Amino acid sequence: MPIELSQIFRYPVKSTRREELTSADVEPWGLAGDRRWMLVDEAGKVVTARETPRMLLITARATELGLRFTAADTDDLEVTLPSRETIPVTIWRSEVAATPAADSAHEWLSSFLGRRVRLVYLDDPSRRPTNPLFSESSDRVSFADGYPLLLASEESLAQLNEWIALGPRSDEGPLPITRFRPNVVVRGAEAFVEDQWRHIRIGAMTFRAVKACDRCVLTTINPETAQKGKEPITTMASRRRWDGATWFGVNLIPDLSAAQFAQRPEPGAFQIYVGDEVEVLRMSDVAEPLREPEPVS
Repeated sequence: MPIELSQIFRYPVKSTRREELTSADVEPWGLAGDRRWMLVDEAGKVVTARETPRMLLITARATELGLRFTAADTDDLEVTLPSRETIPVTIWRSEVAATPAADSAHEWLSSFLGRRVRLVYLDDPSRRPTNPLFSESSDRVSFADGYPLLLASEESLAQLNEWIALGPRSDEGPLPITRFRPNVVVRGAEAFVEDQWRHIRIGAMTFRAVKACDRCVLTTINPETAQKGKEPITTMASRRRWDGATWFGVNLIPDLSAAQFAQRPEPGAFQIYVGDEVEVLRMSDVAEPLREPEPVS
């Protein structure tokens, strides 16, 4: 059975509800429209569902003019692409210039979340470099945590759910793949073999698998209800723990430079589709998550 792309997700606003797609444009810094917006506090520091789980109950969808926000028990909100002066914002170890949205967006989101936040837009995604230890100097990323795309495997999730069923918190399983907030989901491979992938092709696009993904408390929050639990971290701590962290999924960087993207023959020239074959072009012999930079050959 060949490996295939089974699902595509994007997250227009970081830490809000996912959007499931049947196809997506690939850009050097991630899927088109993925995490180009995020929330910050009054100091300009990123706000995520880790500490504000209600963010998972907000749906943001791209429109011709910007975004439409929806959430339960509140009116919808239309947000246009901002044209204000940029402000400095901080996302983890990165400081980057971003454009604040209209005050009405700040007010709507602050009211729903019960804390003061601002909505900002990354008008130029080429501003933010990826971690140089695991990438090239020209690589860029939007407001995703660290890398342009995250890949997860259905077979790896199935194995993890089997482990959860055998543990003390079996009532919390089985978990859906959406707990891990991937961009691309594959099926047809052995469980956790993606740990060894280094270079893959999805349809016509190729990607470098540069680092495994160490998982945080966000995976323990139900994306449908925003309720907190203990899984999958409890089970992964006994089955998938290395270097003091738990690991699930791999980070991808497109083999697509900004210059190539700018010279694309037409919009949509770089696309992936659900059902695309996934080909492993290079893999490691080491059957553990990639956690340290590999030597340059």
